[in-house]
Amino acid sequence: MALTKTKQEFKYEQLIRLGISLSSERNINKLLKDILDGALALSQADAGTIYFKTDHDTLSFAIRSRSDDLPAFELPLHDPETGKPNNQYVSIYTALTGETVKIDDIYADNDSPFDLEGTRKFDQDTGYRTVSMMSVPMIARNNKIIGVMQIVNACDIESGDFIPFSDDDKKLLEALASQAAVALDNSNLMQAQQDLMDAFIKVIAGAIDAKSPYTGGHCARVPELSVMLAEAAQASEEPLFKEFNFDEDEWREFKIAGWLHDCGKVTTPEYVVDKDTKLQTIYNRIHEIRMRFEVLLRDEKINYLEAVANDPEQASVLKQQLDKKTEQLYRDFEFIANCNVGGEFMSDDAVDRLTRLSKMCWTRHFDDRLGLSDMEQQYFAEIPKPDLPCTEQVLADKPEHIIKRNINSNDAGESIQSVIPTPKYLFNRGELYNLSIRKGTLTAEDRFIINDHIVQTILMLKKLPFPESLAQVAEYAGGHHEKMDGTGYPLGLSKNELSLPARIMAIADIYEALTACDRPYKKAKTLTESLKIMSFMVKDKHIDEDLFRLFLTSGVYQQYAERFLDPSQIDEVDINDYLTA
Repeated sequence: MALTKTKQEFKYEQLIRLGISLSSERNINKLLKDILDGALALSQADAGTIYFKTDHDTLSFAIRSRSDDLPAFELPLHDPETGKPNNQYVSIYTALTGETVKIDDIYADNDSPFDLEGTRKFDQDTGYRTVSMMSVPMIARNNKIIGVMQIVNACDIESGDFIPFSDDDKKLLEALASQAAVALDNSNLMQAQQDLMDAFIKVIAGAIDAKSPYTGGHCARVPELSVMLAEAAQASEEPLFKEFNFDEDEWREFKIAGWLHDCGKVTTPEYVVDKDTKLQTIYNRIHEIRMRFEVLLRDEKINYLEAVANDPEQASVLKQQLDKKTEQLYRDFEFIANCNVGGEFMSDDAVDRLTRLSKMCWTRHFDDRLGLSDMEQQYFAEIPKPDLPCTEQVLADKPEHIIKRNINSNDAGESIQSVIPTPKYLFNRGELYNLSIRKGTLTAEDRFIINDHIVQTILMLKKLPFPESLAQVAEYAGGHHEKMDGTGYPLGLSKNELSLPARIMAIADIYEALTACDRPYKKAKTLTESLKIMSFMVKDKHIDEDLFRLFLTSGVYQQYAERFLDPSQIDEVDINDYLTA
């Protein structure tokens, strides 16, 4: 019986409201449920199923309105042997042709071109009684069929009996299926874009880790640890974390920030990041200094032989003098080589000795301006060329070692008002200057370049057109070198100026760096060693005390260790030793 005008108008209004609702829903599972529930409500049907076309030529169950024990299987759209369309099945016919199929009674229609035995067997297995059926194509943009909506058993409102679907039902369900297809297609497109973006982000992070053996899997592990600590904060009943509650979008935003927290390292030269000796540039320049000592030793031997030839009677005395000079050259070079390694502290006496040794001279006969690149030639452009042969110091701080900073370039540090002090020069490769580094292997110029990675990270992320849901990525990622007392970098922010997610990422970054076992320049620290260092950082107000306490009491430090650390690093820990009063 045809719908009354009032009922028809009501259903069309219902369809419009449903279409509006579908257009705003982003969760694919919720979207499917809303589509199927809407179809059943519009047609007064008892049950339904939505199928999706797959990339491997099948029709797959996406959602069912009824719970049953039947397995979710896929229906081939074409016969695997012949390649012919499986048009004998209703849902597949609709999926292939885009035509709506309406069956009034699957048991009465014995002349049907479709194979209905599967439905009848379903009834037999479940005790259900299928009467009417309608299979509607879900057609998205460009007439692309993305799936099929199959509705079963229209109900008579008054009697509750199962009846055939009406022509009005067909129009309504075809309209809904069209709206649903567009909504699903949009949702799939958005998901595909997200997946592409996430994959691209992970590729960037992986490239940064692969760029240098000194970073290892840092960019992959920091987001993992950050999420673990954030989950602990969200689950905590402490008043401090009461307001911390990420929704789905905020979790994604936080994870992206974790993956990109060091993206600025793509701008950092490997030879600076990998500077494991003081004279390291592209190669370790200690070899140049060693060759100078080879020259000095050879000159001493030549001088000895010439002296013996002139005065053979003094051969014994001259040999003693040679041996003494030789021994001293060996000791001096060994001292210089040991200084090159770097360490925790270099004394004033050691620096003074280096200065004295630097004044030793050797004779150069060959032109040092041959075979140079255009860039290297520029370093010599304003330096007078000496006459050969010439004498040079064993440890030299030459004008060509100074690489000036381009004052015309846009200094990234200044562009975001970084608190990182900018050295006068871009590089200072002076040999005495580098060997005199008091702690570690980095000059002020090297340190600036490494620290500048966080500035570059912020600038790069700020340039990306993130949607509103990802607006905090730069802030979260860019704060992991800030300190609670405001002495960190690049912006000198204090605890109250840093968001909780940014402070979480700072702890994750430090703990990963301390425990990383894939960095050739340092030995991986144990849990005890790492937590002890971090407890001192709490006392110095470098990291968040409350988060560090949660880090310990929640067991996140242990959970991370069991996943990523070498068993030899996991020693016995009493967290009470590191909890401040």
